[in-house]
Amino acid sequence: MWLLPALLALIWFWVDSMRAREAALRVVRRACARHEVQLLDETVALVRLRLGRDASGRVGWRRRFRFEFSNEGDNRSSGEVELLGRQVTALHMEMGPFVLHEMDTEEPVRH
Repeated sequence: MWLLPALLALIWFWVDSMRAREAALRVVRRACARHEVQLLDETVALVRLRLGRDASGRVGWRRRFRFEFSNEGDNRSSGEVELLGRQVTALHMEMGPFVLHEMDTEEPVRH
């Protein structure tokens, strides 16, 4: 009796995780285009997953993704994007000797 709800919850979590990964990739692509750098490997990798609260107190999944990019084609720099649900909470890009911190929370990421 408990197996079906557990299986449905697992499927929901997997689908939600794939949508969050796609949303993070869209945000990273926009940021790379805005800063005229190349996203390497065309992917983001989940590095942290935990529960978090948004500004109104609702609980959601806080996911942090790491990515790599290049500004000259022969070097690799790293960055991270963090989402709480579908909302971007932080974007960090290592740009040479400094780290660029952006908040891209003007609009929620659509899925």
